[in-house]
Amino acid sequence: MENIPPQRILVVDDEQDIRTMLKILLTKEGYIVDTASGGFEALEKIKETFYPLIVSDIRMPDLSGLELLKKVQEISPSSLMILVTAYASNETAIEGMKHGAYDYITKPFKIDEIKIVIKNALERQLLKEENLKLKQKLSSSIQDLGIIGSSKLMRQLMDLVVRVSKTRTPILITGESGTGKEIIAKTIHQLQNPESPFVPVNCGGIPENLLESELFGYKKGAFTGANTDKAGLFETAHGGILFLDEIGELPLSLQVKLLRVLQDQTFRRLGDNRDIKVDVQIISATNRIIEKEVAEKRFREDLFFRLNVIRIHVPPLRERREDIPLLLEYFIKKFSKKYNSTGIKISSYILKELENYDFPGNVRELENMVERAVALQDSNIILPDIYKSQTFESIDQPTPPFYSCEFPEGGLDLPALLEDVEKSYLSEALQRCHGKKMEAAHLVGMTFRSFRYKVEKYRLE
Repeated sequence: MENIPPQRILVVDDEQDIRTMLKILLTKEGYIVDTASGGFEALEKIKETFYPLIVSDIRMPDLSGLELLKKVQEISPSSLMILVTAYASNETAIEGMKHGAYDYITKPFKIDEIKIVIKNALERQLLKEENLKLKQKLSSSIQDLGIIGSSKLMRQLMDLVVRVSKTRTPILITGESGTGKEIIAKTIHQLQNPESPFVPVNCGGIPENLLESELFGYKKGAFTGANTDKAGLFETAHGGILFLDEIGELPLSLQVKLLRVLQDQTFRRLGDNRDIKVDVQIISATNRIIEKEVAEKRFREDLFFRLNVIRIHVPPLRERREDIPLLLEYFIKKFSKKYNSTGIKISSYILKELENYDFPGNVRELENMVERAVALQDSNIILPDIYKSQTFESIDQPTPPFYSCEFPEGGLDLPALLEDVEKSYLSEALQRCHGKKMEAAHLVGMTFRSFRYKVEKYRLE
């Protein structure tokens, strides 16, 4: 059979003519075929050799096909089984499918039907093996990538990641800040082809007037300062993945140009009249409710549909609290190595508090908590006093007042006072978010660009 590597099939039938006919037919199709004259002989062969596919008659004197099916599921659960039945016993074959048989073939045989059923069965087996290899590959590198969790939500998420990694379709990753959206994108890249380019772009972290030239590049002389040709990030990502983080921050003017690339896989450098063809998979991410952005005309509907071919939603940590112990273990090992600490353990009292905490900053917040605790610990056990003093107390304490509402007799400079208040709150937000501007902007209800402008204005770096 074309495009299928030789695979081994076991044919089980008490009739010599049937065994011979099937062996000749399937050998001509490129398979390696073994035979057994009954169920017990088949079991002995199955114990010694793995057969991706077993084709067995239902009616045999020593062991029926249904009885053999049950034994095969115990001995070799990865094997698929096709039952052979006469027209009069179709009900028995269907019963076998309910108990795990892949399919059935009726007697007298139709050659084309046999070929199709066996081809489909082995293609399914190859797909199962491919999925298993991908999951093993994912499992071996999962901690290096930082995806930790055994909860039902995380298992479903990783199953979806494995499936979508086989496509080059646009993917939209949604989820709150700190849930690990970029890690999911990197995992897809690792499963696809780790040797290909992976180019991350923070759409909210590059000034609007520079973002277009960063994405598409420019020709020499396109604008003042363009002294040489420069390739853009789309060209850099050719053959791989361009990860557009915080896609909701993309200006409307650039949304139109991105739409064209998604439609035609072509673009032009600034100042150029020549189309450039690229092979780039777009994976985008946002912590916004993107449908709301579309409804309020801040995001193009046509672009949304192009990006949202496959949606992956990363759940917040509060929805998978059972993963917190695994995450703690991972982060303690990570930061113990970083700070040359050994044998560090965490108090069970802290674990209970953490499992009841909502984690507005999600996994990133937990990671920061653990790093602080490991960096500041003076024994090999992280106790509640040092841990809580660095986390819950600082989060739960109300923000101290920055100003008084008393009106001075001589009047006041309200604009200056408001600037002082704004500066104080922005500074406090930066401290709470450990210098991460995107999170701090979200905390005070500002866009990233507005927040960055204020930080530069007040020199809060």
